Amino acid sequence: MSNRYATPAFTRPALAPGILGAIALLAFIAVVGDPGWFTIARYVVSILALIMCWFAFQAKQWWWIPFLLAVAVLWNPVLPIDLPVFVWQIAHILGAALFVASGLFIKVHRVD
Repeated sequence: MSNRYATPAFTRPALAPGILGAIALLAFIAVVGDPGWFTIARYVVSILALIMCWFAFQAKQWWWIPFLLAVAVLWNPVLPIDLPVFVWQIAHILGAALFVASGLFIKVHRVD
C-alpha cells in the first residue's frame, strides 16, 4: 500500500517569485510611459529576477541565469535603458513568460 501523503522528491523554490514577477510585469504594462510608476516596476522586476537567478544557481540549472540576468539588466533602475513604449510592452509579455517558465522548471531535489 502506498502512502498518498508522501513528500515530493523536489521543491520549486522559484515558483512564487516567478508568479509574482509575471503578475508584476503584466500589471506594469499599463505604466510603461509614467516615469514614477515605471521606476517602481523596474525595482520590483529586477529584484525578483535576481532572486530567481539565485534559485537557479542553487538548483544547478545555470542555463536560466543568462536570461534572468538579462531581465535584471533591462529593468534595472540604476542605469535605466530607454526603449520605445511598444518595445517595453512586448518585453513585459516575454519577461512574464520567462518568469513563469523558469519558476516551473527550476527544481531543487530534496535531501532527506
